[in-house]
Formats: sequence, C-alpha cells, structure tokens
Amino acid sequence: MDMKETVIQGIKAALAAAVSAGDLPDGEYPDVLLEVPPQKEFGDFATNIAMQSARIAHKSPRMIADVLLKHLDAPWLEKAEVAGAGFINFFLKHDIIYDTLCHILEQGKQYGQAPLRAEDTVQVEYVSANPTGPLHVGHGRGAAYGSALVNLLRAAGYNVQSEYYINDAGNQMNNLAASVNARYLELLGKKAEIPENGYHGADIIDTARAIIEQDGDKYLQMDEKDRLEIFKNRAYEEKLKALKRDLESFNVTFDKWFSERTLHPEAIKKACETLKGNGNMYEKDGALWLKSTAYGDDKDRVVIRDNGVPTYLAADIAYHKNKYERQFKKLINIWGADHHGYVARVKAAMAALGLDPNQLEILLLQMVSLFRNGELVKMSKRTGQAITLNELIEEVGTDAARYFFIMRSLDTQLDFDLDLAKSHSNENPVYYIQYANARIFSIYKQIAENGDVFDMTWKNIKWDKLKEERELALIKKMAAYPEEIRKAAAERAPHRIAHFVYEMAGLFHAFYNNCHIIQSDKELEEARLALVTAVQITIANCLAVLGISAPETM
Repeated sequence: MDMKETVIQGIKAALAAAVSAGDLPDGEYPDVLLEVPPQKEFGDFATNIAMQSARIAHKSPRMIADVLLKHLDAPWLEKAEVAGAGFINFFLKHDIIYDTLCHILEQGKQYGQAPLRAEDTVQVEYVSANPTGPLHVGHGRGAAYGSALVNLLRAAGYNVQSEYYINDAGNQMNNLAASVNARYLELLGKKAEIPENGYHGADIIDTARAIIEQDGDKYLQMDEKDRLEIFKNRAYEEKLKALKRDLESFNVTFDKWFSERTLHPEAIKKACETLKGNGNMYEKDGALWLKSTAYGDDKDRVVIRDNGVPTYLAADIAYHKNKYERQFKKLINIWGADHHGYVARVKAAMAALGLDPNQLEILLLQMVSLFRNGELVKMSKRTGQAITLNELIEEVGTDAARYFFIMRSLDTQLDFDLDLAKSHSNENPVYYIQYANARIFSIYKQIAENGDVFDMTWKNIKWDKLKEERELALIKKMAAYPEEIRKAAAERAPHRIAHFVYEMAGLFHAFYNNCHIIQSDKELEEARLALVTAVQITIANCLAVLGISAPETM
C-alpha cells in the first residue's frame, strides 16, 4: 500500500470508529480525498473530509476534524493539525517514507504496475491510415499518443488489445493502382495522367520503378483491367510493409491488423440485415438509409448507394459491430479532429444495432504544426509534399518526436519546435529527463572506479541518513507514481506521465547539484545511492510507458 492509500485508509478507519463510538452519527459519508499541499509547512497530505461531512454529521467541520483526530490510530503519523475552516494536515513519519523507497527498490521494473485484471478488457484502435503512402506528421502524433495510451492502460492493470484497421477496400485502393499505373507508363515513355483523386507522392514513382526493375515492360501488353489489379496488389503489399516498418521504428506495434476487405460483402450484408430487421434501415431513391436521426445524428445517412456500392459508413458499421462481438468492455478509437462530424453517426449506428454506444469512446486528436527557426514548416524539402514521419524521425530522433507528441493533451493543437527537439540542452524536456537517467549511471561508474562495493539488495541501509528536504521530496514524488498511473489511465492522458517524469527529473537535478552522493560518510553514500537507484527505476518506468528509451550515457 502506498503512502497516500495508507493515510486514506487511516482516515476511513477513524471515521468508522467515530460513528461506532457515537461521536458522529451514522450516514453515507463522502469518499476521502487527499491532496498534496502547495507548501511543505502544511504537511505531506491534506484532506477536506471534515468540511465535506458537515451536512451529514450536523456538526461544524472543525468539530468533525477534532473527532476524527481523536479516533485516528496512525503509527505512521508524526503529527496532524486542523487548519482553516476544517482542513486536516498530515505530517508523516520518515519511516513510512523510507518504506516507500524500499518498495520501489524491491519492485524494480514492476513499480507502478497494477496487477492485471483480465476481465477489464479494452481495445484501442489508432492510426489506421490508408495503406496508400507514407505516414505523415499528423499520423505520428496519433501513433505516439495511441501507443503510449496502450502502455498506460496496461500499467494500470487493464487487459488491452491494440488494433490497426487497414482501409484496404474501396476507391482509395483503385486510385492507388491507377496512380502506379500512370507512373509506370510514364517511366516507359508512354503518355499517362494520374487520376484526379490519385496519389502524387515520390513513393508512387518508386513503386512503379521497382515494378519495371523486376518485370520490365511486360505489363504493357496486358489488358489494363488486369494490369491495374496486379498493380493494386503489388502497391498494397509494399505500402503496408513500409507502414509497419515505419511504425516499428517509432516504437509502435499492434496486436492485431484488421483488414477492411474481410468485411466485404458478408459482414456488411449481415449488418444491413440486422438494421432492416429492427426497422432502423429504409430504402429511398434506390439507396439504403440508416435512421441515424432517431439516435442523435443530425440527418439520416446512406449506407448502400443506389448502384449497390457500400459507403464508407457501411464498412464502419460492420467493423464496429465486429468489435462489439469480440466482447471488449470498452472500445477506444483515436481519430483525427477532422473526423469530428463522424462520431455521432457511428455512435448512432451502434445504438441502431441495439448496442450500447457509451461502450465506444472516441478520442479526437488535434493538428500538429511544425516550426523551424520560428517559422511554420509545411512542406518537405526533399519531396515538396507533406513532411513524413520518417523525415521527422531522421531530423529529431524517435525519443524526442514521441515526447513532443505526447507532452500536450490530445485535444489541444500542438506546436512542434524542431530546433528545441534537436537541442542538447536543459530547455529540451526529453534531453533533460534522459540526462537525469544518464547522470545516475555516471554515478555508478564513478563508484566502481573508486573501488567501492555495495550490497544492491539494500538490506542494511541506514535510511535515517536521508533527512535533507531534497531527499524527502524525491521520495514523496516517487511515491505518487502509482496513483499518477491510475489517474492518467482513467483520464486517457499519457501527457500526465510526461509531465510527472519531467518534474521528477527536475527534483533529481536539484538534489544532484546540492547533495554530494560520493563522500567519506559511507552510510550516507550508500543511502543516497539507494535513493538515486529508486529514482532511476521510476524514471525508466515512466519512459517505458511513453515508449521512450532510458539511455545510460548521453
């Protein structure tokens, strides 16, 4: 049990004892909430439970606070004070703070990880970009955020499956084939034009050139329909392979890759039959329409066009129906902000199918703007097209790119400073954090060079040597990590962990600059070495959640 939970349980026990003794009336008292006071003179924790309980107890908050302290059995408590209108401030004994330090050292990589709750199943679907070209910077933010959210939920004990929905059916694949075909013909000296909705990226030329290098001009003699089908499959396989490779280089992997093709035609047909059968689909002007206005959408939507071709919505209805059938307790989709108008219709479709739309949680990711030398960067110098994720990684590195993408809440626009992300200075937050980790390993190296040997089981440490305020502040910060994981997971907020580890790094650097670790007092040296080892564990665990490395040297 962590420090905060120990205090909460102590207050709950005092409340129950006060009711049992008749000092407080029976009733439904509120949950105990603890906060860390903004100033250390107000203690380690504070609660307003006495103020929250006044209406139930029919007593003044200060009287309730006095009663609670009378019944508080707390061997971990140095002292408690009633302040203001009825706040209770708690000052903990150092022993319980040291217990937390021991716990971190024992847990190691597992520190902050809640036990797996196999029944709490969550599916997170993210990125899901069309396999028609390279990932761009906007996809990068979704990839970093989504993978960090998956890590975060797993750390909080959820049973998570990550999924990529491959949009490999429909017009975009036909346009991909036609675009490759046009470049193929051009490279062989034939006149050709890329279709209006085709793809103009340099990667399309590369695909066409690769086909020529392998097979020459043999497809010129083939019927165009057959040639397009071959080019579609060749381009699709190449783009999907490249997409997976690019994501892996960005520390992003998926448990499942779901192909839209598998939904055509049977799954779509079955979804439509269900909607027809329950009266939520009707025919008009030769098309099939979803009665989405009955479920909160602003208008009814076409699902099957008058020519029998399914709309994108048709596949999405079948896909999400499939997700529900896999019986996840929670479904999380991460979409770009440009899909805002699509949320209501998909949720309406789920309700029309008789499913719980609240089981589907859709998070919208805002835009990213890149800046270099203070000026907005829109196009790649290399291709004249949008900047790809690979180009960003080449310029700033995977770690910096991931941190900068994650450090802001997903619902805020992100201004990405390329110059800052590349800098090796304390102004660069990811460098600042990783430097703290590397500094700790430099301490280990110095100690080894001095010939000192310590028992890394930390069994005989004189913990009471750690009395400096900077030492205690570090321990208290680390003690808050498990709760920070819980809160961040509940709020779907990986940026909270990014902020937490940055603050931890700041506390460590301040400690390092003011408290000598290697010194003549070997008991103090050993205690401080244990302390910085716990710091390294916590920093590395935070960075693991964010999908960022914890380098031993910088």
